[in-house]
Amino acid sequence: MTNRLNQALNQALSRPLILGVTGASGLIYAVRALKHLLNAGAAVDVVASKSTAMVWLAEQGIRMPLEPEQQSAFWREQAEVPENGTLTCHAWGNVGATIASGSFRTQGMVIMPCSMSTVGKLASGLSGDLLERAADVQIKEGRKLVIVPRETPLSLIHLRNLTALAEAGVRIVPAIPAWYHQPQTIDDLVDFVVARALDQFELDCVPLRRWDGGELRP
Repeated sequence: MTNRLNQALNQALSRPLILGVTGASGLIYAVRALKHLLNAGAAVDVVASKSTAMVWLAEQGIRMPLEPEQQSAFWREQAEVPENGTLTCHAWGNVGATIASGSFRTQGMVIMPCSMSTVGKLASGLSGDLLERAADVQIKEGRKLVIVPRETPLSLIHLRNLTALAEAGVRIVPAIPAWYHQPQTIDDLVDFVVARALDQFELDCVPLRRWDGGELRP
């Protein structure tokens, strides 16, 4: 059983997963997702929106570099994974990048965290930067697109936009942690959301105590 699970995980990790990061609050979700994916040996293509740099400065007092090569070093430093996995970063304005084309094979895309601005644009079929274009590609190609919205309260406009995306096949995993796994740290709370988002891709690479009929299993 263990060998089959390992083979399934290795197969799932063979194609890159696109990680989109928007200007919503909660960049720790992206950092933790990247940490677990790279530690599992995954190939990850990261594209951060222009406003992401503003959020990094506001939340952590850190300046995120805009050049892709410098971003790769930056994300690895934040995730504390200097070598494992394969990380490719893309400039937000490079709409000619590989991930902008449906002919570039991926296992899908997760946007974590996902702003309501991004939700609205995707629901309207608009793509003004590489992140939005890559997400639009996943929808049109019928690939998995998972969004982790981080906003409260939700207006009627937000709900209608989220409904439109759900009707188009997008999986919506709100940044809502649980407590039944007895979290002890902020990372435990964040990892629950990250695990549930990556579950949509059959990527079981986050250590998580899962519910199993009244008992928790590792």
